[in-house]
Amino acid sequence: MPSPVTIRPARREDRAVLLAILAETFADTWRPQLSAAAIDDYHRRRVAETFVDTVLPAFLVAELDGAVVGFGNRDAGFVDSLHVAAAGRRRGVARALMAGLEAQMRADGIALAALETDTFNEGSQRLYLALGYVEVARYPDEEWNSGLTTIRYEKSLTP
Repeated sequence: MPSPVTIRPARREDRAVLLAILAETFADTWRPQLSAAAIDDYHRRRVAETFVDTVLPAFLVAELDGAVVGFGNRDAGFVDSLHVAAAGRRRGVARALMAGLEAQMRADGIALAALETDTFNEGSQRLYLALGYVEVARYPDEEWNSGLTTIRYEKSLTP
């Protein structure tokens, strides 16, 4: 029987594991899609460290067997990040994190959730579609300057 996923608010002591998860997801998801200049810029500007240090109090983390294997956050009704380590993939971690983020939105009276992923990230696209999100737009991904295309998804949070 699979272990249950536990969702909880992030704690300061989670910082190192959150950075490790970001390094893993950057290496296996993003790095193959990016130009060398974009990769160098990401590391030079310490994007991961700045992101975690700035957003840590807003993260929800997912634990399996007591180990943090994923995290995500939102900014009002926008899911800003969702990262799951390989150890947590295909084990319900992303779904549990999304359910937690959506529950926070509903509690705040937000009626429409939105998020973005890039066209190369087919696993994320399948997840969001399975969770009831609908594609509403495609546009150039200007964050990475690597010629990527972003997909925006939205989902009604009202019954």
